[in-house]
Amino acid sequence: MLALCRGRRSSVVNVQEPCVTSVSLTPFKMKHSEAEQLHPCLYLEVCSHNEEPRLPLHTSIVLFLLSYCESKSFKVFLVRRDSNNKSFPESQRFHLPESLSVCDFLSPEGLPRLVRGCRLPAAVDESGRLCRAGLAVVLRHIIIRTIEADPSRKDVQELLGFKKTCLKACAEVSKWTRLCELGIPSAVEEHLQKPTEQAQLLPPAIVTLERRLAEPVKVHNDDKIRRQKLQEQRQRQKNGTSEGEGKPELEGLELRAALAKLAVDSVPAGTTRENSEIRKVKTTDLPELEHVFAEGLYFTLTDVVLLPCIHHYLCSLQAHTPSTLHHLPHLLRWYGRVQEVPGVLRAAEDCGFTLSKVQVPTPCLFGPPQQENLDDLLPTEGQEVTPNLHFVGGPRPTMTKLKENGIEAVFSPHPCPAWTLPWDRLPAAINPTEGKMSDIRVVRKMQQLNNLAAMVTELARPGDTIVDFCSGTGHVGIVLAHTIPDCQIILIENKEESLVRAQRRSTELGLKNIGFLQANLDYFTGAFQIGVALHACGIATDMVLEHCIQAGAAFIISPCCYGFIQNAVKFTFPKSKRFQETLTSKEHMILCRFADQTAVQLPPERRLIGKHCMGLVDLDRSWAAETHGYSVQVMTMEPESCSPKNNMLMGRPPQRSAEPAGQVDA
Repeated sequence: MLALCRGRRSSVVNVQEPCVTSVSLTPFKMKHSEAEQLHPCLYLEVCSHNEEPRLPLHTSIVLFLLSYCESKSFKVFLVRRDSNNKSFPESQRFHLPESLSVCDFLSPEGLPRLVRGCRLPAAVDESGRLCRAGLAVVLRHIIIRTIEADPSRKDVQELLGFKKTCLKACAEVSKWTRLCELGIPSAVEEHLQKPTEQAQLLPPAIVTLERRLAEPVKVHNDDKIRRQKLQEQRQRQKNGTSEGEGKPELEGLELRAALAKLAVDSVPAGTTRENSEIRKVKTTDLPELEHVFAEGLYFTLTDVVLLPCIHHYLCSLQAHTPSTLHHLPHLLRWYGRVQEVPGVLRAAEDCGFTLSKVQVPTPCLFGPPQQENLDDLLPTEGQEVTPNLHFVGGPRPTMTKLKENGIEAVFSPHPCPAWTLPWDRLPAAINPTEGKMSDIRVVRKMQQLNNLAAMVTELARPGDTIVDFCSGTGHVGIVLAHTIPDCQIILIENKEESLVRAQRRSTELGLKNIGFLQANLDYFTGAFQIGVALHACGIATDMVLEHCIQAGAAFIISPCCYGFIQNAVKFTFPKSKRFQETLTSKEHMILCRFADQTAVQLPPERRLIGKHCMGLVDLDRSWAAETHGYSVQVMTMEPESCSPKNNMLMGRPPQRSAEPAGQVDA
């Protein structure tokens, strides 16, 4: 039977709430600020239910990875997010890995400022100024720190996958990252709250994973493995044996290849040349490879994320509706194979739950699941119906259709077209030349920064927090931190390399009013007064707009990559009511595609159409923002030649006066 979360040291787990564990904490030995200065700090959420301590799944996943990596690089702080922030009674303990150095419980008020504005988990570096937030970002950071501390941990390096990109794409743009980082944990948490209600229904996220595991796998350079599989199949046919017969401990070539790569002390096998008959087989005729792990043949960070979630989910099904397990044969097989990875059983037990093989009630047919059966187990949800508006196609007909309905692009005059930063008096580290650009690009970047800095200084007030979204290496944020010293600046960027470079530049400048956050935008929840973004690509502009509107903050945004705009989980286009009543989604996408055709190499007439399309797309965005009480202007940067994407959206919330608070000396 599937073990119901049993663990060492008398851990206690509720099947309905399998994130409940008990542990003895390391005594608190130093103040939080002192620990933060000496070591990187890790902040994990804990909560309680009916006065019992709980570990949310995201916390359990982080702890499992820490144990698997045997990491001792972090001071761990447990943060209570519920309304009752008093410490847990001494009799109630969490079950944490013994190797962890746990400092204490913290209330949200006791967190560093950067962490207070983030969804947990979060990690802060030794300086206290660079925070990493969000499950995938924090997990990747733990792996990188482990490798830095011990380069011999090849098994840990393999967790990052091919080209070290496992779960690197943010959840806003990657369906796979969203499924693993948000979809599966959320679905399991929701199921565990009420496991007996709709017990016969499978969460859509679980069904998606089951179907993914049933698909043939494609891996880099898999031709050799597929030819070896064909050779083994023919050898078995010659010997009259079936797959796995004679070697019950193995499940085929895929699993052997996967486990061989995971062996820390493995020695490369001698290469053997296939016979000519095998070599001549066309690639399209080779047998497909089966999924061994979540992303294919190899154990990666994705499996680390999924294991605690799927373990607790299977525990609940085993306890309440074991018949449902018949519909998840590939998930069950994955669950068994993960346990064969060296270090997994130890790490799981160290975290308070014991993995074991699943016994499914007979009869059970482990063939491909019937799609209609899985569909029958999905919960019924209402579907939105898109109005069947007539599609006319092409940029000119679309623009004509808008014009006939009284919709035309309108650009507001630039309020200060001659405003410029005093570049000759600014420190060298602020100048864009630091980014190793060509001279032409440097001039254009300086002109772009002039435009955004002019708008921000018009809006800024002393004590404001200004967020530079999609900050890259910090061109905008560092300029603002230097020129508006009485404001706090936060740079948010998903790419670690860019943010580390920005931090290095700010350290060289001695800036004290600046912080850095590596996170997807969804993980930033802090209060701020002004949001700024230079060339936020595609729907990143719409994500920044949403954050600013939710925070009641002013915004200055220069959109980019209109051709990448597409309907997503959070956004559908067009956005405003008037555009929705006039255009279909396809017609809006035509505007977006032609809005990207503004490059200087194109004919002037074509660039003019592109500029017009840019204005229409941003007009739709501005009207959507105005429904929240904002006053929005769409304007063109000065000079227009500073960028092919030279639009700016400037929005003031109702509570912010239109009068400037005073500009810096230019």
